[in-house]
Amino acid sequence: MMTFKNISLIAFASLLILSCKNETSPEVKTVETEASTEVAKLDPNAKYAKAEFGIEGMTCAMGCAKTIEKKIAKMEGVKSATVDFDRQLAMVEYDEAKVTPTSLEETVKKVGDTYSVKDMKTVEAFSTEKHECSADCKMASCTEKTAAEKKACKENCKKECCVKKEKA
Repeated sequence: MMTFKNISLIAFASLLILSCKNETSPEVKTVETEASTEVAKLDPNAKYAKAEFGIEGMTCAMGCAKTIEKKIAKMEGVKSATVDFDRQLAMVEYDEAKVTPTSLEETVKKVGDTYSVKDMKTVEAFSTEKHECSADCKMASCTEKTAAEKKACKENCKKECCVKKEKA
């Protein structure tokens, strides 16, 4: 009986060893694909305009702002697009012959029903300052501002920072 157990144990071990050798390893295939070489071609003779506008309805930086930014950037004729979630502001440079402020607004609305464009304006340069007043609002910072900038400061800050300087 002992001999039978030893023979069956040896047969079982050899079966395991032989069956492992018959396994085929997974075949790895490398498939070459063409990378998209389609680059948006910008017309060097085109007249580019810059627009800034507020976007209402955004609730997050990654989902909302980045999605809107990508959609605007993909438009034909758009040179650059940036959406700042913190400031609720979009800054777009575009070819005036291919893109209009209305088409920019329509693109934002197509991204989602909750988004709306406000205060669309054409600018010479994008604003870099945040529309928040610091606690130490200095009157000296207002001396170089134009009347329109002082009015915008008052509207955005909701306090009479630069207006006091005008009245004095």
